[in-house]
Amino acid sequence: MRPSLLALTAALAIAAPLAAQTQSGQAGPAVAMMPAPAVGQAAPDFSAPWADSTGVKATPISLQSLRGNVVVLAFYPKDRSSGCTAELTKFRDEYATLFGPGVVVLPISIDSLDSHVGWAKDAHFPFGMISDVNGDLAKKYGSVMAGRPYFNRTVFVIGKDGQITYSDMRFGALNQQAYDKLSAAIQSAKGN
Repeated sequence: MRPSLLALTAALAIAAPLAAQTQSGQAGPAVAMMPAPAVGQAAPDFSAPWADSTGVKATPISLQSLRGNVVVLAFYPKDRSSGCTAELTKFRDEYATLFGPGVVVLPISIDSLDSHVGWAKDAHFPFGMISDVNGDLAKKYGSVMAGRPYFNRTVFVIGKDGQITYSDMRFGALNQQAYDKLSAAIQSAKGN
């Protein structure tokens, strides 16, 4: 006996929320990423704890304090994971050509400051790293999806005037074209 259309519709109505619960870890439908600020808009200001290979910094870093520099915010999922290691190692190895003088690079993840210090020291990263354990900064930049325990890999270039000049909401850590586009956006923001 073939199931009726009504029975199939009812089965799908029950299965869809269960599938969403499995994907998001929460009951109900999966929630999409919060909207990111658009190119041309003022970058949302922040004050956040940060660290580098020398240790945790006493004063939080703020976007306002970096005005006059080009700032690159690079949200990533997790310290020492494979894609994140590829991305931040490339940032380190090509720092002079990819970023150069007048650019502040700030990778951001949900990891603790201690985790950042250890990784930055082991990998010899030439940049500080922001710890956003509650995801507040990632939410401002549309870089977190409800139900996920980590951030999406996104990159923003903020001009000297505090305006967003470039964003990549699906930055490809293993894709050379992503780095080429980022480099061109940085050069443009620097006025080169």
